[in-house]
Amino acid sequence: MKKAILKLEDGTLYEGYSFGAEKNIIGEVVFNTAMNGYPESLTDPSYKGQIMVATYPMIGNYGIPSSDLNPEGISLHWESEKMHMQGIIVADYAREYNHWNAVESLASALRREGVIGVGGIDTRALTKHIREKGAMKGTITIEGILEEAVDERFEERNLVAEASCKEIVHYGSGPKKVVLLDCGVKHNIIRRLLHPELTIIRVPWNYDFTTIDFDGLFISNGPGDPKMCGEAVENIRKVFAKGKPIYGICMGHQLLSLAAGAEIFKLKYGHRSYNQPVRMAGTNRCFVTSQNHSFTVDTSSLSNGWKEWFFNLNDGTNEGIRHESSPFCSVQFHPEACGGPHDTLFIFDDFIQSVLNQ
Repeated sequence: MKKAILKLEDGTLYEGYSFGAEKNIIGEVVFNTAMNGYPESLTDPSYKGQIMVATYPMIGNYGIPSSDLNPEGISLHWESEKMHMQGIIVADYAREYNHWNAVESLASALRREGVIGVGGIDTRALTKHIREKGAMKGTITIEGILEEAVDERFEERNLVAEASCKEIVHYGSGPKKVVLLDCGVKHNIIRRLLHPELTIIRVPWNYDFTTIDFDGLFISNGPGDPKMCGEAVENIRKVFAKGKPIYGICMGHQLLSLAAGAEIFKLKYGHRSYNQPVRMAGTNRCFVTSQNHSFTVDTSSLSNGWKEWFFNLNDGTNEGIRHESSPFCSVQFHPEACGGPHDTLFIFDDFIQSVLNQ
C-alpha cells in the first residue's frame, strides 16, 4: 500500500498507508469515539468537508452494505445516496471482512466514492492532539500523487445548500402533512417519520414552505455553520405565529435556536460519537445519544418563553431547547441514531402525536 502523510495545520505530521481513493485532499480533522457505525458516518451529510479520525482501533472488519434505494428513494442501509467525508483515518484497517449484509470492502467503497482512507496512524495520539489543540485543517498526501491538494475552504461555503435536496420530494399519502426541511437529512430521520397518517414533504433548505399548507415542521441535521442559513432561519421564524408543531435535530436544533433569538458558538473539537450522555433538564432522566456536530447553542442567550430541554453530562453544553407554551422543541443529538443507541426515539413519537392532534 502507498505511503500517506497527514499534516495538520499546526505542522504536526503523522505517517500511515493509503487504502482508499488515491488523491491529495484538505479537510477539517475531527475525531469520532464510536466503536462501530462507520458506513453510517461515511454517508452522513453532516460530515461534508471533514476528515474523520476513528478512535476505535480496528475499522473495516464488517465491510460496507449495499447502497441500493427502496422504491421511495430511501437508502436501504446508507444514510444518504453517497459518501460525504473527505477522508477517514484509522489505526488498523481490516482487509478481510465478514457480515450478513456486506457487499464489498471498505477500501473498495472508498475508492469508488472518491474518499481517502488512511491506516497505520496512532489515532489515540492524534485524538489527544486534537483535544488539546482543537479541531483544525489537515492535508493528506498520497505517495506518487503529484497534484496538490486543493483547499476547498469548506468553512466559507454554505454546506447546507450543497447537502440539501434540489427539488421537493414526497413520501407517503396520509391526511396530515409534515414539511421536512432538508439541511442534509439522514435517511433514518425519513424512515422514523414515515407513518400511515402522514405525508412527508421534503423541501430544499431555502424553500419558502410558509406558502403551503402543513400540519407540522421537522428540521433536519446538516453540515457546516448554521449562521450561513439566514433564509431558513427567517422561514422558521415565520412559522412561530402559526403555533404548529416544530421539531429540529442537530443543525435543525441550531436553526430553530437562531430563529428564537439565541446565539451559536463553535466547540473546540465538537461531539462525534454514539456514547454521549445527556440529561433532561429538571429531572434525573439520563440518556446515551448519538452525536455529530461542531456548533452548539449558548443557553444564556435564550429569550423569554424558551428553556433548556437537555444538557450534556460531559461538558455541560446545551443538547436541546423547548418552548414553554408552544409545541416547538429541538435536540442537538440524533434520536434516530443509526448508528447508535435508541434511548431517545420517543422524540419522534412525540412529534408525530403532536401533528396527529392538530
